[in-house]
Amino acid sequence: MKTTSRFTLAVTALAVGSVTLAACAGSAVGASQAASSGEAPEEIVIGALHPLSGSNAVDGQQMSNAAQMAVDAINGAGGIESLGGAKLVLEAADTRGEPETGQSEATRLIQEGAAALVGSYQSATSANIASVAERNGVPFVMDVSALDSILEQGYTNSFRIQPSASMMGEQSATYLSEIAEAAGTPVTKVGYLYEQGNFGASAYEAFAAKAQEYGITVEPAISYDPSSSDLSTQVQQVAAAGADVLAVSGYYNDSLAIARAVSSIAPDLDAVFGVANGGYDQVQFTADAPNGGENYFDANYRWDATNDEAVAVAEAFEAEFGEPMRTSAMLTYDAVTLIAEAIDAAGSADPADIRDAIAATTYEPHVVNDGPVSFDETGQNVNASVVTMQVLGGAVTQVYPAALAQQPLVYPAPVR
Repeated sequence: MKTTSRFTLAVTALAVGSVTLAACAGSAVGASQAASSGEAPEEIVIGALHPLSGSNAVDGQQMSNAAQMAVDAINGAGGIESLGGAKLVLEAADTRGEPETGQSEATRLIQEGAAALVGSYQSATSANIASVAERNGVPFVMDVSALDSILEQGYTNSFRIQPSASMMGEQSATYLSEIAEAAGTPVTKVGYLYEQGNFGASAYEAFAAKAQEYGITVEPAISYDPSSSDLSTQVQQVAAAGADVLAVSGYYNDSLAIARAVSSIAPDLDAVFGVANGGYDQVQFTADAPNGGENYFDANYRWDATNDEAVAVAEAFEAEFGEPMRTSAMLTYDAVTLIAEAIDAAGSADPADIRDAIAATTYEPHVVNDGPVSFDETGQNVNASVVTMQVLGGAVTQVYPAALAQQPLVYPAPVR
């Protein structure tokens, strides 16, 4: 049975104009001293590291806002009950999307007394933060960072809520095969375009290995520079190969460029299927893409639109910040709330105690998950899951599996 904490329930009572609590080094040091002396601190600092400037600032600012919203909800619900109502204080730091900056900012936050960290949107930056967290014995909960290798270093202080890139690739292949089989139009050949970084390669390799189990050939498989504005040549190669489906693992701008190339070339495809795609499940894609991106699929992590509590969080976010809440921001909200519940369960502001409580968590997230959050020995949430979305009637809609569907899917789903 699903259980809900008072922190999760508190969001429904959030005031639109939430109060922002400003952290200072003095407060952090006081909390650290209290933890070491056994006294209950008045404040506990959580450090949030995101790209607040640079090319990913839109997501980064949303994630930072969501972290503050979670802190406000927790404090509004009475703070950390087991510590006499201690309040959380958020210290937001700008990584600028740079691994070195993320590393130095994480070090600074820990030195100033942060009891836990969340972040950071980009895997390379999170990899550096994870190293800092491990050296200092401070728990780090990753909201968005898919690269498998981050948690393959033997770390004990880093945790990931979302599915890894390989988990997303495998689940995407399964869902595509099941959707096509149920429609009576089995997939035999997939052409795959993926950005040439570690994220794209990891998603592709996992998808291809799983697809082979279903008798699906993945060919051609073409990596590309995500800064490219024209990917027509790559789409033409897929069209010439006679693929049934085009799969795409990329970021927003390159995925949009592929959609524009598909519209121009008009290959004979049953579907364009995003795999952990950073574009095809975004509201903005329906405005930017040819024909509104109609029929495009994406199998990805997602805040659960069939979960009433998640809907309440998203509505509160949009009311406060004036824009729809992205899944990246919902994952940050979950990360902060999970840490708060761990602090409450530990009855301690000591990072080592918080770490142990995080490792034992059964937190119920607002993102799609196959049960409560459950971390394995590497720090990966083993219940992390993806959901298949499709642009239908101009809206990004959950369509598969059936238990999470908002409406029936369309397949075959030609795009233009």
